[in-house]
Amino acid sequence: MTHLIAAAIAAAFAVPVLAQAPASPPPSWHQGKPPAQQESTLHPFAPHMTGRSAKDLPVNTLKAPEGFKVEVWTDGIPEARSLALGDKGTVFVSNRNAKSVYAVVDNGGKREVKTLFTGLDAPNGIAFSKGTLYVAERGRITRHDGIESKLDSPGEGKVVVDNLDPNRAAGHFWKFLAMGPDGKLYFNIGAPGNIVMPSYMEASIMRVDPAKGVLETVALGVRNSVGFDWHPKTKELWFTNHARDWLGDDSPNDTLHRVAAKTVPNFGYPFCHQGDTLDPQYGKNRSCAEFAKPALKLGAHIAPLGMRFYNGKMFPAEYQNNAFIAMHGSWNRTTKQGYNVMRVSFDDKGQPKMQPFITGFMTDEKADPPMWGRPVDLLVMKDGSLLFSDDYNGILYRVSYSKK
Repeated sequence: MTHLIAAAIAAAFAVPVLAQAPASPPPSWHQGKPPAQQESTLHPFAPHMTGRSAKDLPVNTLKAPEGFKVEVWTDGIPEARSLALGDKGTVFVSNRNAKSVYAVVDNGGKREVKTLFTGLDAPNGIAFSKGTLYVAERGRITRHDGIESKLDSPGEGKVVVDNLDPNRAAGHFWKFLAMGPDGKLYFNIGAPGNIVMPSYMEASIMRVDPAKGVLETVALGVRNSVGFDWHPKTKELWFTNHARDWLGDDSPNDTLHRVAAKTVPNFGYPFCHQGDTLDPQYGKNRSCAEFAKPALKLGAHIAPLGMRFYNGKMFPAEYQNNAFIAMHGSWNRTTKQGYNVMRVSFDDKGQPKMQPFITGFMTDEKADPPMWGRPVDLLVMKDGSLLFSDDYNGILYRVSYSKK
């Protein structure tokens, strides 16, 4: 009888426990969505995971300034994202969702796409330096020495640093990776959601000495940077950054930043956006004056990804030391914008100015989806031409210049 009474009491308490089980959390891109926009149909756009053939796409609608030519360099690279150039001319290509890293090589005058690695954990970031390919996964960075001599059998990599994502939180966990002029690997750790309070390593740009594996903080308050490079003359780090969603069609702007201070700058997230707009939740009792300002506002929800300074010899002299930014394009906006490659030039005082460079991917700013392609990363080739990737279709394009 005692056992029956105990069982009945346990059953009585079990029902409310089950009834109070928390509902599944919304996807991270829903975070910060105000009640007035709960019925909004705006949503991110997924890439074609198997890629699309360039011959089926309106590549001839792409436009560039006079003297420039845009053409398909190669297709058949599912979700082509970050780019890196090997010493022997190999173009390395990462993706994020397909878990692979590829190598594009010249094979008898034709480009061949080789699959180097599969089954990785969001291998978005890649960098090449002195014969070694570095791959940034969600929680670690590995190195693959002498990679260009063993593309058909690369083997296992060596871990440079791990435990970069101990919480496995949703949000911006994919990483961009680049080798700095100081010989250290730089990478982002994005915010774990649209608008949340990050942990001590999140919403930052970090660096690591590949020989020692010791982490250092480069910048804080960076919601999500998926592209950065160093100015060829000043050697200062510049990076793109995504502002939060769900504050309206025209605010806040995504931004371009310069790390000029020798101390670790804080660029404001989650308290202040675009250098002058306090967050309605986290900005209470704060001031934008306490944070570093952006170098340039790029447009609201325009999604700047890769950025590279141009140091090649093919383009006209006025393009030297200019920056190119791949605009992935907006989703959190009623009228879409972006889906292009922009050029950033600098005046005599070093102030940046932006203008279109490659356009034509967007077909209807009100449609769903509004575009047929989405630029992601850029790469200056040895001949001075410029490659850029399109993860929506799995294509690499080449931009070249010749005088008439």
